[in-house]
Amino acid sequence: MKFVDEYRDGALAAKLAARLAAEVEPARRYRLMEFCGGHTHAISRYGITELLPANLRMIHGPGCPVCVLPIGRIDLAIRLALDRGVLLCTYGDVMRVPASDGLSLLRAKARGADVRMVYSAADALRLARANPQREVVFLAIGFETTTPPTALVIRQAAAENLGNFSVLCNHVLTPAAITHLLDAAEARQLGSVPIDGFVGPAHVSIVIGSQPYEGFAATYRKPVVIAGFEPLDVMQAILMLVRQINEGRAEVENEFTRAVSRQGNRAAQQVIDEVFECRDSFEWRGLGEVARSALRIRPAFARFDAEARHALSYSAVPDHKQCECGAILRGVKAPTECKLFGSVCTPETPMGSCMVSSEGACAAHYTYGRFRSIPVLADEATAA
Repeated sequence: MKFVDEYRDGALAAKLAARLAAEVEPARRYRLMEFCGGHTHAISRYGITELLPANLRMIHGPGCPVCVLPIGRIDLAIRLALDRGVLLCTYGDVMRVPASDGLSLLRAKARGADVRMVYSAADALRLARANPQREVVFLAIGFETTTPPTALVIRQAAAENLGNFSVLCNHVLTPAAITHLLDAAEARQLGSVPIDGFVGPAHVSIVIGSQPYEGFAATYRKPVVIAGFEPLDVMQAILMLVRQINEGRAEVENEFTRAVSRQGNRAAQQVIDEVFECRDSFEWRGLGEVARSALRIRPAFARFDAEARHALSYSAVPDHKQCECGAILRGVKAPTECKLFGSVCTPETPMGSCMVSSEGACAAHYTYGRFRSIPVLADEATAA
């Protein structure tokens, strides 16, 4: 298959591994964060960790959209479905995320709430058209990748004057989260690890381009290499990061040139700007409050904003005390360092969101790597 098979070539992977082994400096430690959950999945699925030198560590970042959604946001959706009687629709993984009082959207459905799985924002709009007597709310989540489709359905609902449709918006922004990891005192207080460079997200970068990463690469002197999702993409990006670190460079490079440009998708950016504006602050699971890291619906489309329409008030809710999802999202801990991993917490019975989505670090490691013990350098985890 074009752009798939040639990026899974075992012989080429072996050559890349040999090149990495030759170019990594033995006396140096390399700590690289893959921000995107898709990269986390690829690293686990294809055993990339086993092909890397011992002094090069990949750190999982907060790049899984289901994982970073805080419990309080799920609670808002559950209240709408159970207490307000709306027809609530969202993506399948979101329905399984544990919330307060032992509930999830799936368990709320078992209690009689009308919660439905959809594959796209357009499916939610079709449900509103097909059920004019019902209030239909779409629980929207995701990074810049899934934001344009949500903007399009809001714009379409406005064009049709569809009065029974609204969106509970939880779209978040990648560059703000990376900056927060590098800069915010809150992140340091929660615990953080040193990061030498980033494997930049693929789908997000198709939308926003490579330019938004240039500021923090220059300010924080952290190289970024945008990579595709296939194993050879990831390995090539790691090699490019190693070369930057060895040479003392901190630039934004683009391995995924077949899909990502510097300016990104201007049409997608335009529709996002038309419908959404930046929130002053937004809570991320594992990161706490992150300034200007999420979107809300503009006043011009306020009638399609479920938070405004239903006068919802957000309250933060702490994670399960024994669940290490927050620390895993910050890269402080590996999945196997959580006491619940693989026993109490499995994909069938998740205790935290990192085990729910296939892009979550815990789910990826459970599926592909739970029988392997990946060493963690003992002096890397630091807390303020």
